[in-house]
Amino acid sequence: MSSATYVEPPESGPEIALVGGDVTEGVVRVGDTVRRPVGFNASLVHALLRHLEMVGFEGAPRFLGIDAAGREVLTFVTGEVAGQPRPAWIADEGRLASVGRLVRAYDDAAAGFVLPDGVRPFMGLGEITVPPDMPPAPPYPVELVGHMDFTPDNIVFRDGEAVALIDFDMAKPVSRVDEVCNAMLSWAPLVDPVDADPLLQGVDVPRRCRILADAYGMTDTDRSRLVEVAVMRSRRAWFSMKQIAETQGGGWARMWQEGAGDEIKRQEAWLERNAAAIETALTAP
Repeated sequence: MSSATYVEPPESGPEIALVGGDVTEGVVRVGDTVRRPVGFNASLVHALLRHLEMVGFEGAPRFLGIDAAGREVLTFVTGEVAGQPRPAWIADEGRLASVGRLVRAYDDAAAGFVLPDGVRPFMGLGEITVPPDMPPAPPYPVELVGHMDFTPDNIVFRDGEAVALIDFDMAKPVSRVDEVCNAMLSWAPLVDPVDADPLLQGVDVPRRCRILADAYGMTDTDRSRLVEVAVMRSRRAWFSMKQIAETQGGGWARMWQEGAGDEIKRQEAWLERNAAAIETALTAP
């Protein structure tokens, strides 16, 4: 955990609860700052946010230190996020393209980040102790420390454009195709339609995958790997999610009890049925 102490201004204002997300509780706004519990991945996240500030990436909050209550202090990012229930604009293709551009801008900014001495790379809560029957991970090399949690709750929009990312708790070393795949999970979305938000149940998923890929500027090689990575990540997700629910409890256990495991199995089957259509959309001239 960072030792930086946040110096509270004389008049910081009241604490206003911020809702949204599935796991982290106790997030509040105080004036122009956000206070969050220090998470399991804090050392990496704090170093990453400092790097993003140093290179001038504007699409992330700034880490300001730890307050007297032991919470991390971040700058508050103004704008709108797609909370629950989702707003009608969740299906807008212009916003979708802006998500792809933001993810690319973040990945380019993060590509130069070097883990400080003593900071252990985060490889996933469910992979701290790998279950013996865990399916293999995608065989592609790590390229950067990715955000890997591009849910609608974690992307801030202004004037219809995705401008910032929040909640870096799941940051870990990944490939670029992992990052785009993660964005597609929520925004295409790469799920069985029965589990998609009602506003996204009738969309053309392969077309939305292509919009994201084009906006990101995916290479031909990564486009050819996307479906393979999506299927392999889905197969691993069931084992990881089960282990996280059992070891971490809280919101993870609640999501598992509410059927997250069944949803992952439906996602895997849907991906296998629709693999050809998605790959064709991604790779067509």
